[in-house]
This record gives sequence, structure tokens and C-alpha cells, in this order.
Amino acid sequence: MTRSQSFYIAIVAGVAAATTGFVWSAVADQSATDLPSEETRLETAIFAGGCFWCTEADFDKVDGVISTISGYTGGTVEEPTYKQVTRGDTGHYEAVKISYNPQQVSYEELVEYYFRTIDPTDPRGQFCDKGSSYRTAVFVSGERERTIAETEIEMITQSGQLPGPVVTKVLDASEFWPAESFHQNYYRTNPIRYKFYREGCGRDERLKKLWGEDAAIN
Repeated sequence: MTRSQSFYIAIVAGVAAATTGFVWSAVADQSATDLPSEETRLETAIFAGGCFWCTEADFDKVDGVISTISGYTGGTVEEPTYKQVTRGDTGHYEAVKISYNPQQVSYEELVEYYFRTIDPTDPRGQFCDKGSSYRTAVFVSGERERTIAETEIEMITQSGQLPGPVVTKVLDASEFWPAESFHQNYYRTNPIRYKFYREGCGRDERLKKLWGEDAAIN
């Protein structure tokens, strides 16, 4: 290889290295800009609304909700199974943990929406599902969330819209145990069975009777 060829190759290699460095620097800068700021960090909310398949499906439709996880909470048994919870002796509720962007949807809006997806007058469960694990509850983290949930209940009570008192509880959030993978996104992975279950359970029909045009239904 001649000296001129070596010099040419060195120049090309230098340019390539500089270009690569610039590209990686740009990628790094772009990644840094993509990171959410402190103000846009996701927040979580936990609601028990009877069958978690339905609660998950309802909240996945809300703008600003990033993800939903079906699970169990409120009881004393660690790592509970579906069979244990539905048997009714664990103290756990079927619930859904929601991750949301507070710049797109507020906790107040989620609470208001939640109540329009349930029958808050039923102390025995929800729709065709009866038992302690199917009762309704808002699991709150701190006094701010508690105040919001209790204020919403008071507003519903004062409206006189429902045929009975609101029995949905406002409880302190505790350990949340994700349900088995079979239950996650059930309405998407088993759409026919889910539709048959939801219609057969009379969920949407009951919601229409309770909430009228305000009902949050599929």
C-alpha cells in the first residue's frame, strides 16, 4: 500500500468515526428529551369493580390511561390465587391497578368514571357475581385521594340518582398482587367468551338503568 493510499484511508476512517460519534450523540440527546419530566411521571390508581376483566376493559378505553393490571388486594393472604380469592376467605378484592398520565386525565376524572362502571348500591358483589371478592372499593394512597373519593360518593348521594345508598368502600391501599397471566387483557385474548360473559351477566343493562346516559359501558 502506498503512502498516499494509507493517508486516504486514514482520512476516511476519521470522518466515519466522527460521523458515528455525532449520530450516537444525537441519539443520546433524543433519548434524554424523550424521558418524562417530573411533572409527567405516571401515577397509579386502584379500583375494585367486581369482575376485573370488565373493570380492565372499561379503563383501557380512557384517554390518558397507559396500562391496566388485574389483580388482588385488600386481604391478608400473600401471593393469592384466583381460586383462593373467589372462595372468599382471603379478604382480597378483585381489583385493577391503573397507570395513567395525570396531564391527560386526573384522578378526579378516573374516580367519577369508575362509579359509572359499577353498581355502587350492591353490598353483595356486582351484577351476576356475588361474594366478598366481587365487592366494590376505591383503594386510596393518601388523604388527597381519600378526599376525592369520599367527595364523589357524597355528590352521588346528594344527587338522589341511585335507588339506594352508596356502599362502595374507600380503603387504604395495600399490597397489590397481579393475577395470573390468563386473566390479563382477557377481553382482548378471549373476545367471544368475554362478550358472552359480560352480556350474560347483565352488566351494561344494569348500568343503563342506574346511570342512564352517564353509564360507562362498552
